[in-house]
Amino acid sequence: MIFDRALIRARQDRARRLGPATFLLERVAQELADRLSVVVRHFDVAVDLGTPAADVRRALANNPAVGRLIAASPAVEGASLAVIANEEALPFAQSSLDLVVSALALQTVNDLPGTLVQIRRALRPDGLLLAALLGGDTLGELRQSFATAETEIEGGASPRVAPFADVREIGALLQRAGLALPVTDLDRVTVRYNSVFDLMRDLRRMGATSALIERRRTPLRRATLLRMAEIYQRSFSDPDGKLRVTFDIIWLSGWAPHASQQQPLRPGSARARLADALGVSEQPAGEKARH
Repeated sequence: MIFDRALIRARQDRARRLGPATFLLERVAQELADRLSVVVRHFDVAVDLGTPAADVRRALANNPAVGRLIAASPAVEGASLAVIANEEALPFAQSSLDLVVSALALQTVNDLPGTLVQIRRALRPDGLLLAALLGGDTLGELRQSFATAETEIEGGASPRVAPFADVREIGALLQRAGLALPVTDLDRVTVRYNSVFDLMRDLRRMGATSALIERRRTPLRRATLLRMAEIYQRSFSDPDGKLRVTFDIIWLSGWAPHASQQQPLRPGSARARLADALGVSEQPAGEKARH
């Protein structure tokens, strides 16, 4: 157990009351709609899983390839079709969905492999999962600045920024879940802020402040916060004084297996040699090329 899921819901509720910062979610929702637009097929029943606002549903509202789009999350607002659901325990029957989409939600599930397996079971044969989650070096600058400041001021660092999965790990998880034709790629977004306090304000309005179970429960010391701001400014600012913030968005897609999909060739069934295609001489296994 890494994340306090009840606290995540409370943080998202607070963000909605404060007036959410949705610039990152809006970007991802539009990109998701663009990626789905090149898939030539119709999805009768689709689920928007865990997305913290209605941006994905708005982006897909006029997509003729998507039939019924059901919002599924612990707290759903403004959706004509909705299911109150935990991303870690999906309520959908086996082979009942044609499409599952998700934007900036799956990075905070405690059992991502288990969630992917449940999605795979809920998809009909040749059903599609298309999702984006935060990963890689997201908020790496903030993580480093906090760790250095706490070590200097308090004699040791505590987890302030959640751990994020690597894009290669996500690809392996798709295969483990039994999804066919898995694809992952990374979109690095650099956002600039006037100060680290503006960044922290936006993270609060995204509902993205730390919800780690192992987080430090004592209030953050003022001296540590100010020292963190100094380190961030010194280490991660541009010549004009603005601070760089990294958001790595990992895109993932996979299909529920179906006989119509491309299949790998049987070993030894090739009709042409790779050496001929490359125009080089073939070397027997274990023999080094002569120079």
